[in-house]
Amino acid sequence: MNAFQKVLGGAVLALVLAGGLAAPAMAQKLDNKKNPPATTTAVTGDIDFGDDSSPWANDGECDDPRFEGSGSAAELVDSDILKDATDCRAAFAAGTVTLVEGGAAATSAADIDFGDDSGQWTNDRECDDPRFAGTGSASELVDDDILKDATDCRAAYEAGTVQFVGDGDTPDVTEADIDFGDDSSEWANDGECDDPRFEGSGTAAELVDDDILKDATDCQAAYNTGTVTFVGDGDTPAATAEDIDFGDNSSEWANDGECDDPRFQGTGSAAELVDADILKDANDCQSAYDLGTVTFVGDSADIDYGDNTSEWANDGECDDPRFSGSGVASELLDADMGHDADDCRAAVEAGTATFGGSATSLASTAAFDYGSDWSKWANDGECDDLRFQGPGTDKKLMTDDMYGDATDCRTLEEAGQVSIRMVYSPEYAAGAPYDSSHIEFGDNKSSYANDDQCDDPRFEGPDAASVLLDSDEYHDANDCKAAYEAGTVILSSEAE
Repeated sequence: MNAFQKVLGGAVLALVLAGGLAAPAMAQKLDNKKNPPATTTAVTGDIDFGDDSSPWANDGECDDPRFEGSGSAAELVDSDILKDATDCRAAFAAGTVTLVEGGAAATSAADIDFGDDSGQWTNDRECDDPRFAGTGSASELVDDDILKDATDCRAAYEAGTVQFVGDGDTPDVTEADIDFGDDSSEWANDGECDDPRFEGSGTAAELVDDDILKDATDCQAAYNTGTVTFVGDGDTPAATAEDIDFGDNSSEWANDGECDDPRFQGTGSAAELVDADILKDANDCQSAYDLGTVTFVGDSADIDYGDNTSEWANDGECDDPRFSGSGVASELLDADMGHDADDCRAAVEAGTATFGGSATSLASTAAFDYGSDWSKWANDGECDDLRFQGPGTDKKLMTDDMYGDATDCRTLEEAGQVSIRMVYSPEYAAGAPYDSSHIEFGDNKSSYANDDQCDDPRFEGPDAASVLLDSDEYHDANDCKAAYEAGTVILSSEAE
C-alpha cells in the first residue's frame, strides 16, 4: 500500500479522535460529499472484528474489506478479512467506516440455520461448520461438517468469535485447499515464492517447473500476505491437463460441482468414490484439476510403496521392479522391491509408471511403512496419519494423509504419544487367516456390496471403505468377511 496514503490516513483519524470533531461531519469534508455517511444500525458488540494479524494492522487505517468509508485503506484485499481489529474498531466507533452490506451476514442468531449436532466433532468448543469464519473456528474445516456442529457454532457466533459467511462468500481456493509442498527447492526460504503455481509481486522473477511444491514456507507466507495468488495447474508437475484422459460426463453424478472419478484426490473430490465413475465425470474433474483442488493419482491409492532405503532412492527414476514404464529405471534389482517409494509414487502419479504387483505383497515381510512427509500437515508436531491412535494424533484424521506424516508419527511413537492401530501393523496382516465364525456379517444389500472394500461401519482397516455409512451396517457381508479373514479389517470393538 502507498506509504503516504497510510500516513495521511492515520493522521486524519488521529485528528478526528483527538480533536473531538463530529466524525460524520469530518468524513463529509474529507470525502467532498454533500451528505454525511449513511448511519448503520449495527453496534460494536454485534461485529466480530477479528484480530490484528494483518501486516497492515495498527497503522491507523481499517484494512478489512468488510468496511468502507474515509477510514478505510485505499487498497483492500480479502486476505485481511478479520485481521485488522484495532484499526477497524476505532474507525467504526469514530464513524469513519461503516459495515458494508453483507459484511455482517446475519443480524442475529435467529436468522441462521445452525443445523444439528450430528458431526463427529460436536461439543468440543470449536465451530467446525465451514460456513463460519473467525477465531472461534476449528483450524481444519471440511464440507462434511456443514450444518452439523450447531451448539459450538451458535455459542461462538453469540460470543462474537465467528461470523457467518455462508456458502457463497468463501473464495474458490482457500489456504486450506492448497498443498504448499515442502522446502526442498534450492531457493527455499529466500523470501520469494519460487513455485510457478503462484503469481504476483511476491514471486521470484524466474520460475521453473522443478520448483513446483518445493518452496512451501515462502509461498505460504506470500499467499497469506496477499502478494501472490494461487493459479495452479494441478499439484503434480509431470502431468498436465493435456496428458490426462478425463473421459466423458456419463456418470450419474456428472456436473454436480464435485469430481467423482476415483483417479483424482483432494478437497474437490466427492466424499464417496466408486470405480464405476472412472472416466465418467470429465467436466467436474477437469475444473477441479485446473483449480488445484484435486490431483491426478491414477490407480495409486492402494499401492504400498514401501520406503526410501534403496541406494537409488530419490534419483528421479523408479527403481522398484514391481513397476514398469518410461519413468522406471532400465536396470532393476529384486533388492530394491519396496525401497524407492518417493520416486515410484511420483512416476505413477505422473502417468510414467504402472504398478504390476500386489498392493499388499509387502505386508507380511516388510517393517511398518511410515511413508514420507508429503502431507500438508507434516512436521506440525501432531501425527496426522489415521493408522495411528493416541493423544499425539490430530483431532481430524483424513484418509488422504495416510503415509504422509512420517516424521511426526515416528517421533511421537518413540515418545509414547501414539501407537500403530493393530490392524495396520505388518504383524497383524502376517497372522492371517483369522477365524470369523463369531461375527454376524449380515447380508449383501448395500449398494456398495461386492466391490472388494468393506463398507460396514463396524469395521476399520486398510480394506475398509474411506466413507462409511450407518445404513450399510450388516449389509456388506461378502466383502467384510473376506477382508476380516485376510487381516485387512478388524471389528472396531476388537481394535483396542
